[in-house]
Amino acid sequence: MTGSLPEGCQILIVEDEFLIALLLQDALEDEGCRIIGPVGRVSEAVLMVRQGGIDAAVLDAGLNGEPVTTVADALEAGNVPFIFHSGYGPEHLPLSHRHRPLLRKPCSPSDVVATLSEAIGKGGHR
Repeated sequence: MTGSLPEGCQILIVEDEFLIALLLQDALEDEGCRIIGPVGRVSEAVLMVRQGGIDAAVLDAGLNGEPVTTVADALEAGNVPFIFHSGYGPEHLPLSHRHRPLLRKPCSPSDVVATLSEAIGKGGHR
């Protein structure tokens, strides 16, 4: 990998597809990140965001058919940078968050790392 994410960066993975969550986790751990989750339910993800300690997040646009709007809103309220990772297009993202980066599944782990790194850099974290 590229080593472009801060060592020890705590990343929340919000993904309801187990294998995709594992691939994301492996790619981010290879970069020296600490993973929070992965979680596959909106309510659980919101609780984790409210607990704090998250440097950035990767969000699937929908979890078992439920939109992640409340998760995205909670991250934004806490000034936590995040990206979307979804099989759907931007029209399926929460309207108020369509300006956020979107990676379409499937994509390479290096694309996830690079996009997340850019989001963290823009957010001024670490």
